[in-house]
Amino acid sequence: MAKSAPSFHCTACGAAHSKWSGRCDACGEWNAIVEDTPLSSGPAGQTLGQAKGHRIALTDLAAQEAPPPRAASGLGELDRVLGGGLVPASAILVGGDPGIGKSTLLLQAAARFAAQGLKTLYVSGEEATAQVQLRARRLGLTGAPVQLAAETNLRDILTTLDAEKPQLAIIDSIQTMWSDTVGSAPGSVSQVRAAAHELTAFAKRRGMAVILVGHVTKEGQIAGPRVVEHMVDTVLYFEGERGHQFRILRAVKNRFGPADEIGVFEMTGGGLSEVANPSALFLSERGQSAPGSVVFAGIEGTRPVLCEFQALVAPTPHSQPRRTVVGWDGGRLAMILAVLEARCGIPFTGLDVYLNVAGGMKISEPAADLAVAAALLSAREDAALPPETVVFGEISLSGALRPVSQMENRLKEAQKLGFTTAIAPTGGKVTSDVGMTLTRTGDLTAFVGEIFGAG
Repeated sequence: MAKSAPSFHCTACGAAHSKWSGRCDACGEWNAIVEDTPLSSGPAGQTLGQAKGHRIALTDLAAQEAPPPRAASGLGELDRVLGGGLVPASAILVGGDPGIGKSTLLLQAAARFAAQGLKTLYVSGEEATAQVQLRARRLGLTGAPVQLAAETNLRDILTTLDAEKPQLAIIDSIQTMWSDTVGSAPGSVSQVRAAAHELTAFAKRRGMAVILVGHVTKEGQIAGPRVVEHMVDTVLYFEGERGHQFRILRAVKNRFGPADEIGVFEMTGGGLSEVANPSALFLSERGQSAPGSVVFAGIEGTRPVLCEFQALVAPTPHSQPRRTVVGWDGGRLAMILAVLEARCGIPFTGLDVYLNVAGGMKISEPAADLAVAAALLSAREDAALPPETVVFGEISLSGALRPVSQMENRLKEAQKLGFTTAIAPTGGKVTSDVGMTLTRTGDLTAFVGEIFGAG
């Protein structure tokens, strides 16, 4: 049998090469190209097809196993995002901007899990133990039975985990871990991949839960991106604006619970505090109804959340009008402006448009289309919507309004916060009396005519 030609790859960027060279052509890194070990080689030169392995146990789809046991932390917002609590032998990746509060959140979570009886080990690769102890003293957590270490050598960390046998290990952060089996600098793609794989595999073998902290790049992705997210069971993003006290923990992947679930926290002098009713908090600073201000009834995961869209439309002194968006998709804003002009005859040419989601929330739901259109029209016409009104609905390119999911939950949340009127698309089931006046409309032109007397 002919021997397969050797292959090589770059440990810094992962690029494949047909032969070894001192410098990678893809990323320019020196001395980063190593030879791949063929996966098809078996004992005595046999291939995988020739060498006998162990037979795999098979089962069928009808087999039912008991749901995995969960350990609740007592932080209701964290437990909600995890799907009900921490699952043994699970790997969790928490990403967020530097300084957003990831270490604070996880130190508080470690203290809560330890208080519930889980043996918890917190390993910091970015700070000395004295710095972590100082943060714990500020948060009032010095009495928590959390074991603490400051180390970056992966081999030493795994040896310690093997000896201590904790039920939960928190690694802060995965970019600082260094494996002596990989010939590249800490933080490189190959080092992050190797460290995440070793820690995840160790957690699966020993039945230990592990939480990895990952930094976010300028593009908003976890550094060393797609090489880590597929290895873990759950991926959480910790979001928030530096100028706001609100922080949002969002699940973008969860093998043990719903994805797109959110938990809301408030940053205070004593750490992060839970926000049981985020709708009331996001609307707490809302005053009298003003032009350009519209309340949207949205759904985040399984939770209804009300937030405020704010729009400002003003004549532009520039040849190219500005379109500035914070907390929403700029592409959908351009689409709604085009639909308003093409279907309703309302131009925004020569006008600067600014759109903001109050409170630092980030909305991705198409159901916010109608609220955005209402805010833009309200700002353009300088006419406020009726007070105590919520708006939601998806706008199609034809100008038709499409129904949205969980309409009844949206209405009940709005009614609970004192809203009396809702504007929604036709269609969508409401099976019970929600105690609100529900205005249905099936077309954007009709909506403009009814609400603003134009169109």
